[in-house]
Amino acid sequence: MKIEKTALPDVLIFEPARFGDSRGWFSETWNASRMAEAGLRLDFVQDNHSFSAAKGTLRGLHYQRPPHAQDKLVRCTRGAIFDVAVDIRRGSPHYGRWTGVELTAENGRQLLVPKGFLHGFLTLTPDCEVQYKCTDVYAPDCDGGIRWDDPTIGIDWPLAPGEAPQLSAKDSTAPGLADLDTPFVWEGAA
Repeated sequence: MKIEKTALPDVLIFEPARFGDSRGWFSETWNASRMAEAGLRLDFVQDNHSFSAAKGTLRGLHYQRPPHAQDKLVRCTRGAIFDVAVDIRRGSPHYGRWTGVELTAENGRQLLVPKGFLHGFLTLTPDCEVQYKCTDVYAPDCDGGIRWDDPTIGIDWPLAPGEAPQLSAKDSTAPGLADLDTPFVWEGAA
């Protein structure tokens, strides 16, 4: 498995090898031992699977606060998405910055979104399926979100001029980043 760094430290792109023949292909999408050898120790406890029928569906920007904060390993298994992570760790030199990557069923890439980062994605094709592993269970009382179009973050979503994404009621009324009293603290070196 190839591991690629992004513009945000701790947010990583995984590219599992695919082994193909005339029948199709095989790919190992997660191996705890190999990840531990690379310095990544993640104990996944929940797998999620979402389906979005329409192109232009936007889910996010979401986080889950402690004590149920989650690391997520996200992949698109049908269609294509633009997947985004935003640093919300107090004191981080990258606070409020984002990185995005296209994940498709064809490229097999995965995005590791650690605790302390917002996560969201935009479907680039109709009939998208997204699957992700989480290091903690979903806890509604710890669920939070920030506006997908917050100008202080400035995500360059791949939408056509004037195109509005399809949002849930919760996402369409999410607060801005300035209103967030983040429970996450950056623990990196100065």
